[in-house]
Amino acid sequence: MTAARRWDDDSRGRGIAGAPDLAPEARQLADALDLADWIAEEPEAHLVPHIERACAAPESSVELAGWSVDAHGTLVVRLLPRAPLDRRARRSAAYAVIAAVGESRALIRELPDGDSWDVVTGVLDGDTDFAAHGHRLRLIIEAVGAPPAR
Repeated sequence: MTAARRWDDDSRGRGIAGAPDLAPEARQLADALDLADWIAEEPEAHLVPHIERACAAPESSVELAGWSVDAHGTLVVRLLPRAPLDRRARRSAAYAVIAAVGESRALIRELPDGDSWDVVTGVLDGDTDFAAHGHRLRLIIEAVGAPPAR
């Protein structure tokens, strides 16, 4: 059996180590995600101002096109690139926005389309002086020339 390549010029087909020391931390975040009230209310008040500032920065490659909050408390953020972006540049733009709202714990999942990211970020007991809480967001980088938000 041939190992699947992990990137275009991967000749090894396998890694050099695991990360079992980080597994307990990942499990703590996973446990928080199962709590019925861990996601904070009013993500528009807590997150949108930070996202607006990040997008308004001169170095930002995206602008805020709009946002909404879905039934699960997810802040859905639509971004427009200021110029065409390849996949790596889109990822960098998304991570810049995520960094503007990121807290001590985070899970970031890039969706297969390469245009969307599901994010959860927050704090657990003992991370900060604040009580444990989290935020959900979905970032969507729309195609250049997409219709404006209504």
